Amino acid sequence: MNNNLTIFDILLPPFYILAAIAYGYWITKKNIRTNPEYEYFTRGLIVRIFGAIALGLIYFFYYSGGDTTNYFQTSSAYSKLMFKDLDSFWIGWLGDAKHYYFSFDDSTGYPVYTPKDHHSFFVVRLLIPIVTLGCHSYFPTAVLVGCITYGGMWKLYQTFLLEFPNLKREFAIACLFIPSCVFWGSGLMKDSFTLSAVGWFTFAFYHFFIKKQRKVSYGLYLFIAAFVILAIKPYIFFALLPGSILWLSNNTVKKINHGFIKMIASPIILGLGIISGYYALDNMGDNLGQYKLDTVLDKAVVTQKDMKAEYYGGKTYDIGEFDASIGGIASKAPIAIFSGIFRPGIWDVRNPVMLISSLENTYLLFLTIFLLIKLKVFGFFFLIRKNPMLLFCMLFSLFFAFSVGLTVANFGSLVRLRLPELPFFVAGIFMLRHLYEKQSGVKMKF
Repeated sequence: MNNNLTIFDILLPPFYILAAIAYGYWITKKNIRTNPEYEYFTRGLIVRIFGAIALGLIYFFYYSGGDTTNYFQTSSAYSKLMFKDLDSFWIGWLGDAKHYYFSFDDSTGYPVYTPKDHHSFFVVRLLIPIVTLGCHSYFPTAVLVGCITYGGMWKLYQTFLLEFPNLKREFAIACLFIPSCVFWGSGLMKDSFTLSAVGWFTFAFYHFFIKKQRKVSYGLYLFIAAFVILAIKPYIFFALLPGSILWLSNNTVKKINHGFIKMIASPIILGLGIISGYYALDNMGDNLGQYKLDTVLDKAVVTQKDMKAEYYGGKTYDIGEFDASIGGIASKAPIAIFSGIFRPGIWDVRNPVMLISSLENTYLLFLTIFLLIKLKVFGFFFLIRKNPMLLFCMLFSLFFAFSVGLTVANFGSLVRLRLPELPFFVAGIFMLRHLYEKQSGVKMKF
C-alpha cells in the first residue's frame, strides 16, 4: 500500500460519506419547498464526493503519485507538527522557509511543498485544518474537500437560475455534473478551490453589483473569493475581472429605456468598462505576478514554446509559432480558443484518463456547431449581446479559453487549466438555446 494510505483509508470513508449524504438530505428537505432547484443538491454533492475519491484512486494506483498526494503529504506533515511543536508549526505555516524544516521527523512525515512555492503552499494552508478533521487519512480528507468546495458550484448554479429560472436541469448539468469538473475539481488539488472560488465570486458579484444588494456578506464573499483566486491561480482573475466589469457595464446599458440616450450612452459606458478593466489589471501587477499586463505577452510565447518541448512525451499539440505582439497573439485567437474549449478531442486520445475529457469535448463541439447553424452564426452573437449574464459567461469563457489555448501546449495540463471556463460556456450554450426557442417558438432537441 502507498505510504500515504493506511487502514483508516478503508475504514473511515464510509462514515464520512454517510455523514455528507445525511447533511445533503437535510439541506434538501429544509429548502426544497421554497426552492425547487434543491432536488439536485444531494445528487450534486454525492457526485462530487465520488469525483474526489476517483481522483485519489487514479493518482495512487494509476499515476503512482502526483500533485494530490503531494498536497496531502505536506498538509498532513504540518497538521501532525501542529500537535507536536506548535511554535515550529506557526513559523512554517506563516511562511518562514529557512528554519522550520528541521522540525519535521519520521513521526510527522516530511513536506513536499515549501513556503517558497507561494501558490501551492497557500493550498497547503487551506488543507491543514481539513486534513486534521480527516484524521490524517487521504480519502476522508478528500470527502471533506469535495463537500467544502461544493458550495461555490452550488452558488453558481443558483445565480444562473435567478436570470433563467426555467433551466434547472440544464444548469445542473453545467455547474454540478460536467465530468471534467467533477473529476479534476473535487479533490485535493488547486483546481477544487479555485473553481469553487470562481463560483462564489460570480454569486457575490451578481448580488452586490448587478442586483445592488449591498450586504456586508456579499462584499465579504467577493473579497475572499478574489483573494483565494489571486493566491492560487492569478491568471483566472486575469479573465474574470474584465468580464465582470463588462457584465456590469452591459447591465447598466440595458436598463436605459430611452432609445436615443441608450444609443449615445452605450459606447461611452462600455468604453469606460473596458478602460476600468484595463487599469484594474494594470494596478494589480504585483498580485498577478507573471501575468501582469506588461509581461503577459512575452510569458505567453515562452510558456507555449516550453510546453511543446520533447520531455512532454507526445501529449502536446501545436497552434503554430507566434511573436509577443498584439498582432501575433491575435492571429492565433481562433485556434487558441478552439483548443481551449474543444481539445483534447476524440482524435487526440493517448490514455484512458484523457478519454473522459475528449468525449465531453467532442459532444460539446457538436452542440456548438449545431447551435451556430441554427442561429446562422450572426444570430449567435446577436443573442449574446442582448443578455448581460450570457455576455459575461461567453466573454469569460472565450477569453479564458484563448488565454489557456495560447499558452498551454500539453493536454495533461490543458484538461485541468481549462476547468473554470467549462461551467460558464456550457451554461451559456443552454442560455442561447433558451433565448432562441423563446424568440422563434421552435424547440431545439439537444
